[in-house]
Amino acid sequence: MPVLPGPPVRTTSSPLGVHRVLEPAGSLPQAARVLDPRAEIWPDEVRIDIETLNLDAASYRQLHDKHAGEGAAIRAEVLQIVGERGKMQNPVTGSGGMLIGTVAEVGPRSPLGLEVGDRVASLVSLSLTPLAISDGLERWDGLGERVPARGHAILFGRSIAATLPEDLSPELALMVMDVCGAPALVSRTVSTYAVRTSPEDPAEAGPSVVVLGGAGKSGSLSLAAAADAGATRRVAVVRDAAEAAVLEGTGLATHVVVADARDPLGLAEALEAAGGPADLTVVCVDVTGCEQPAILVTRDGGTVIFFSMATNFAAAALGAEGVAADVTMLVGNGYVPGHAAYALDLIRGNDAVRALFEGRLAEAR
Repeated sequence: MPVLPGPPVRTTSSPLGVHRVLEPAGSLPQAARVLDPRAEIWPDEVRIDIETLNLDAASYRQLHDKHAGEGAAIRAEVLQIVGERGKMQNPVTGSGGMLIGTVAEVGPRSPLGLEVGDRVASLVSLSLTPLAISDGLERWDGLGERVPARGHAILFGRSIAATLPEDLSPELALMVMDVCGAPALVSRTVSTYAVRTSPEDPAEAGPSVVVLGGAGKSGSLSLAAAADAGATRRVAVVRDAAEAAVLEGTGLATHVVVADARDPLGLAEALEAAGGPADLTVVCVDVTGCEQPAILVTRDGGTVIFFSMATNFAAAALGAEGVAADVTMLVGNGYVPGHAAYALDLIRGNDAVRALFEGRLAEAR
């Protein structure tokens, strides 16, 4: 493992983690190229003994495609990234993931409310979390987003972590918490739309929602949150018949549409049979090229939420301008107050979305 340079000389720590930045000086941890991952903690920090890393979908897809699915090469690159950067931040996508671990040490001035021995999931990205791996990822074959690992990670004063619930398996809780920002923001956004009185189509009494990538983790939870918040028309766009079969009959979506989310005219045409443009469009696919299609299937005055880290935000902004679309575009930043608790409650209370998540876990084993 490469030897990282020594830390800058500081007499105080920063709740934002600036004291852990080695290069370039003055950056915030997410924007920094190199962080200091040493195990010694500052008074407001927490050290976590890691058990599992969960790479975000866009990052893992990029690595998988780059190495043509060769697990050993994927594992080697992840180790190289962490060794060189002191964090897991894919240099192409800029994204990371999250982790599960056990609290090993808590600084006396930590505001996070954690105690030694707590099993927790981090709710901040690995792209800004100081991280050191000690086992060479020997238990990971490189063929999946879930990475068993040993080592440690550091949480700052402004980090976020949640204690793992006792009524759900750690693997299920990690999968839910990895995307918990999506359903919380969808619920908040749906609730801003007024219920329509005496609409021509009863399906339009409440807000309408289109989810691109509706069969995935964030997509299925977004559909559940939309229903919970009162959306009456919920359209899931999926890539093929196999994904459509996962959602059919679950009640998560009122319509399931097979279409290419990167094809603006094809997507708009496919959605006509499902009621046309929606009040809210949620992008949960981990490929680029969905920006303008999402805009075209959103009503004037509506909202587009981009949750995918593969989103080209310049293409989104210029694309909306280019077609004179009066839409509000939101970046799903992964944090809404109470987001983890809300997502876990959706899993507990919605049998359909829980079955979908547990099915994904079974496939990964």
